[in-house]
Amino acid sequence: MTDSYPSGEPRRPLPPYRPAGPQAGPAPQAVYAPIPSQGGAPSAPLHAVPAPVPAYATAPGHTQGPAPVHAQGGAPVPAQGAWGSMTPGVPTSVPPAPPEGLPPYVPPAAVPAGQVPPPAHTSVPVPASMRVAAPPPGAPAPQTRAAGRAAARAGVGQDRRDDDIDVDQVLRELVRLGGSDAHLTTGSVPMARVSGSLKALDGFAVVEGDALRRSLYAILSQKQRERFEEHLELDLSYSVRNLARFRVNLYQQREAIGAAFRVIPYEIKPLEELGVPPVVGSFANLPRGLVLVTGPTGSGKSTTLAAVIDLANRTREDHIMTVEDPIEFLHNHKKCLVNQREIGQDTHSFANALKHVLRQDPDIILVGEMRDLETISVALTAAETGHLVFATLHTQDAAQTIDRIIDVFPPSQQAQVRTQLAGALQGVVSQTLCKRADSPGRAVATEVLVATPGIRNLIREGKTHQIYSAMQAGAQQGMHTLDQHLAELVKSGRVSYEVGLEKCHHVEDYNRLTGRSGSAPQGGAGGYGGPGY
Repeated sequence: MTDSYPSGEPRRPLPPYRPAGPQAGPAPQAVYAPIPSQGGAPSAPLHAVPAPVPAYATAPGHTQGPAPVHAQGGAPVPAQGAWGSMTPGVPTSVPPAPPEGLPPYVPPAAVPAGQVPPPAHTSVPVPASMRVAAPPPGAPAPQTRAAGRAAARAGVGQDRRDDDIDVDQVLRELVRLGGSDAHLTTGSVPMARVSGSLKALDGFAVVEGDALRRSLYAILSQKQRERFEEHLELDLSYSVRNLARFRVNLYQQREAIGAAFRVIPYEIKPLEELGVPPVVGSFANLPRGLVLVTGPTGSGKSTTLAAVIDLANRTREDHIMTVEDPIEFLHNHKKCLVNQREIGQDTHSFANALKHVLRQDPDIILVGEMRDLETISVALTAAETGHLVFATLHTQDAAQTIDRIIDVFPPSQQAQVRTQLAGALQGVVSQTLCKRADSPGRAVATEVLVATPGIRNLIREGKTHQIYSAMQAGAQQGMHTLDQHLAELVKSGRVSYEVGLEKCHHVEDYNRLTGRSGSAPQGGAGGYGGPGY
C-alpha cells in the first residue's frame, strides 16, 4: 500500500484499534478503509473481512456505541474508536446479548457487486451531560407550554382550604350593597365602603393571614405573583363574570398581605347621569390639546374620563389609544377604533408607551396618570403636535395642577414649559365626591377651568395665583370654582352644609355663597387643602 492517494494527498494514519473493556493480550490489528480524496479512488483494495456480528460492549458513561463502518462487499469494518469487541478477520459465532433496552443487532444487507456502497460514517456518542433520562414507567406526560400557561393562573388555587375566603363572594356582596370599595386585611372581617363610609360585611368571618394569602394568590397569574413578591405592591384588574370589573391593589402590611378592590362597572354612565357640568362634555369634541382631570384618590376621575372617552367614541370617527395602570373601563369599538394598553401586561411604563404612541396614528390619547417628568413631557409634545390628550393628576384644584406640572421640570426649563403648557392646555376638571343628603350615594362637586386667552396669559406669565379669580368671573365661558359648585349643591338640598364645609377650598367664599355667616371650625377650614386652595 502506498503512502499517498493518486491525487497526491498523503494518507492520514489512524491510531491502532483498541478493544472496549479490560481484555488480556495484545491489541489486534484493525482493518481500516482508506479515505479517498475528492474525485480519487483508493490506491489499494480493501482487505476483505467476513461479515461478523459485532458484539455489544457498553463503555462507562455511554449507552450505545456507533454503528460499524461497512467496506465494499457488505463487510462491516470496525470504525475508529468502535466499542464493539471483535478480532478483525475472525467472525464472532455467537454475539453477546445487547445491553438491556437495546434492540438486537441486525447486519446490513450486502451491497451487490458493481454498485457504489453508501459513504462510511461514524456515529458520535452523546456526552452524558446532554442526555435526557427517560421518565420512569407510569410517570405523567410532560406538561405542554399551553397547559403550563393555563395552570399558571390556577397555581395556588389548587391548594385552597375550607377556611380560605371566597373573594368573588365578597365582591358580589359589595356590588349588592352599592359600595365602591372592598378591603381584605388580616385580622379583620371584610370591609366595604358604602356611601363614603366603611362598614363590615355580614356573614364573613375574621380573615387569617395564610388563608388570605392563598385566596388572593388564587386570582393572580404566576407572573403577577412574582411581581408582587419582588415589589410588595401590585396593581391589576380583576373581573367577575356577569357582575363587574375591579381595580385591585395588593400590598404588604406587618408582613401580611392586604388588598383593596375598586368597583369598575361594565356599563359606562353618560356624563349627564354623573352630574358633571355640560362644559365637560364639550372637551370630547376638541380637535387637539391637553385636558386634565384631577382630584384626590377615590374622587371619580376614572369614571369621568371614561364617560368623556365614550362620548368621543360615539360621536367621532377617530383612533383612540389609552395607556392605563391597570385598564379599568373597557371600551368597545363604536364609531372610533379603541386600543387599550395596560402597564405591566402590554407595555412596561407610561413613558415607554407614550414614546411609541405617536407612531400608532392616534387622534385621541388617554394617559391614566402623569407620574413623572418624562411622561408629562411626552404628553405635552403630543398635545402640541395635533393630538387630543386626556390625563389625570392627583391635585385638588386648577391652579395647583398647573403649578404641579411646571414644578416637575428643573428651573432652567420652567419658562419654556410655561409657554408650552399655555399653548397646549384646553381645560382642567378638578372634582371630589360628597355624601348625598337627599338619597344614598355620593354627588360629584367640580371645578372647571377653560383655557381662554386670558388664562393662557396668566399661565405664560407665571401668575397662577390669579387663576382662581378668573374662574370666579368666567361663568360665561363655562368656568366655576369648587366652592361655587358646592354652594349650588347645598342650596338644592343634595349635599348638607356640613359636608360642603369639609370639602370647600375657601371657607369665606363658601359661607358667602351659601348665605351663612359662620366661620370654619377651630383648627382651620375643611377640605383637602385648607385656606388658599
